[in-house]
Amino acid sequence: MYDTELADVYDAIYRGRGKDYPAEAAQVHGLITARKSDATDLLDVASGTGAHLGPFTQLFGHVEGLELSEAMVRISSDRFPEVTVHQGDMREFDLGRTFHAVTCMFSSIGYMADQDELDRALAAFARHTEPGGVIVIEPWWTPEKFLDGYVGGDVVRVDGRTIARVSHSRREGDHTHMDVHYTVAEPDKGIEHFTDTHVITLFTREQYETAFERAGCVVEFVEGGPSGRGLFVGVVK
Repeated sequence: MYDTELADVYDAIYRGRGKDYPAEAAQVHGLITARKSDATDLLDVASGTGAHLGPFTQLFGHVEGLELSEAMVRISSDRFPEVTVHQGDMREFDLGRTFHAVTCMFSSIGYMADQDELDRALAAFARHTEPGGVIVIEPWWTPEKFLDGYVGGDVVRVDGRTIARVSHSRREGDHTHMDVHYTVAEPDKGIEHFTDTHVITLFTREQYETAFERAGCVVEFVEGGPSGRGLFVGVVK
């Protein structure tokens, strides 16, 4: 899990890169309301630093979040004190209520290690979605679309800081191993360096669809999506 310092850097790098969270939230809102026109409440799973939570509050009457990282929960709660963010694991949480919609954005679902964990997560999402409600998941790359050896790099200037992010992704079996290095320079602190490693599963489209179906959903795949990886949209039976 992210500690407070790295969670803050993570948030800043994507803000500096110009990731359009309001546009992404609007796209998801459209997919949800096209299938459930009266959707007024939403749970965002793996809500991170709350970058989607803010825009979602402009589109739904009631929004809550679920996040594993305590540091990210603190950051999102500071940014959006009116939004309840629960700390919990997407595979086994129980909030004691249901929502019209559940979302899981930014490929967070890819941190499930295998089909069993993917099934458990979708089952938990479905338990928190009322019948006729909608589940939207942004997946990680599928095996045939993943670029082995991919190198990414960005330099941004945010809030008086200069942040460089360089990543290298390689395939090992059915998983992505992504090593990320951050260099952060600030006038009063000098230069600091952070490293982060991600292990993300390369689930197939069929594996995602199987997990939705086992959770009692009718599922479809929508091409494109916020990052070009598409979106899975399920309706709970």
